[in-house]
Amino acid sequence: MLEPINVSLESLNLITLAPMLIAIAGGLIILIIDLLNEKLDKSLYVMLTVLILFVDFGAVLGLNVNERGFFDVMLIDGIAIISQLMIIGASMLFIPLALTSKRFHEYSYPEFFALFLFMVAGFQFMVSTDNLILIFVGIETASLALYTLIALHNRADSYEAAVKYFTMGALAAAFFAMGSAVVYALTGSVELYKVAEVLATRLDDTGIMIAIFGSSVLLLVAFSFKLSLFPFHTWAPDVYEGASAPLAGYMAVVPKIAAFVVSIRIFGMYIDLGIEWVRWTLIILAVITMTLANIMALVQNDVKRMLAYSSISHAGFIMAALALNTTEGNTSIFLYYALFMFTNLGAFAMLWISRHKTRRFDKRYDHPYEKFAGLIQIMPIGAVMMAIFMLSLAGVPPFSLFWGKIYVMQATVNAGYVPLAIIMGLNSAIAAYYYLKLIVYMFLKDPVKDVDTVYYNISKPLMVIIGLAGVATFTAIFYVQSLLSYFSAMISISGY
Repeated sequence: MLEPINVSLESLNLITLAPMLIAIAGGLIILIIDLLNEKLDKSLYVMLTVLILFVDFGAVLGLNVNERGFFDVMLIDGIAIISQLMIIGASMLFIPLALTSKRFHEYSYPEFFALFLFMVAGFQFMVSTDNLILIFVGIETASLALYTLIALHNRADSYEAAVKYFTMGALAAAFFAMGSAVVYALTGSVELYKVAEVLATRLDDTGIMIAIFGSSVLLLVAFSFKLSLFPFHTWAPDVYEGASAPLAGYMAVVPKIAAFVVSIRIFGMYIDLGIEWVRWTLIILAVITMTLANIMALVQNDVKRMLAYSSISHAGFIMAALALNTTEGNTSIFLYYALFMFTNLGAFAMLWISRHKTRRFDKRYDHPYEKFAGLIQIMPIGAVMMAIFMLSLAGVPPFSLFWGKIYVMQATVNAGYVPLAIIMGLNSAIAAYYYLKLIVYMFLKDPVKDVDTVYYNISKPLMVIIGLAGVATFTAIFYVQSLLSYFSAMISISGY
């Protein structure tokens, strides 16, 4: 007869689950409130969501570093904490945009906010574990919610975008599941730290090495989909174009932070084991992705699609830092995305200021360059803010992303990959052209005739969020060193 297993609450360390449970409980509360009274104003749900995210943020700050919980599947290390803080911070910046206008009707649905919180919980699960099964659960929880959020925009383009994203996400999930199955077959474990211990003793076996190669390829394909790396990047511009402008900006940051954290854990494990082909595959993918995306961005006629290709290029740039597998390289990833978060969300939010139902500038695109022609004459502050965001994305000093790019390239040089750093610098120079092109349209061209018939959305919440993003972008020089020190200390504690 089997002995009963006694599990104490102390050993479960349920506090490690608290941040995710807060987000899930918040989503359920919003749904229950809507069931009780469906006539409540949407501003209540916005404020409630922000409040839940604040509580979630506080719960993450209260966690102890390097703890495990819930049968050891939860891992709260430095990377888990800083990535959760960034995910929740970006979410708090995004949600108040729901107060800006009634024209984005999805914000009037309580389900939108509930799904948003479920998605945040999914991302938090992804970054707070080294268990492949729980990572998979987190990916699917977040992805299924995000597909629905895109479709809620309720336009033909949005349905198309949601279906494309769903199809690509299903493929990525299949590759991840197959890669994880191979890892489990090789090692008998889905815990990455145990997998590393077992694999370290079996690297002399040729058959095992072939199987390891297969698992790494499958997992790399899965995360190439999620990070929109070449050649699995083609969905991104169409999906960003179909989503609402602020949600597209959010998608370019938060899902990628979560995917990069999982990539650091998985591919860092392979590189630590001395499997160099993984490192070189990541570097080659990074170079091709950033170069191809920049070339594609050069020929775009739509600002939103240009920004979509730009975000693909930035993901390639960061993948190069991930391939280094050094503390400095991993620190540069988080610094880059902490700075990119404000700049990118601000740039996408700026697309919203001139949204209109009819495509009066172009039959194919919502945001052609002509739409921004002469913006300095129509909306001077808006033109200046957009110019700040473009200069930052281009890596022009002293704006925020300049410091992110410099630190990533410094980490690359210090790791001994000087040619890679030169390629990264050349790509930044190419990217400057298409960012400056928009500035030329805004400042040096005349507005399109009858432009006064276009409705410009200058509501206070939108301008406050854009202003906050602009100030963070412009004053980055004052907080970069503090962020750098904090991230470096947290990542060093984690042993990465």
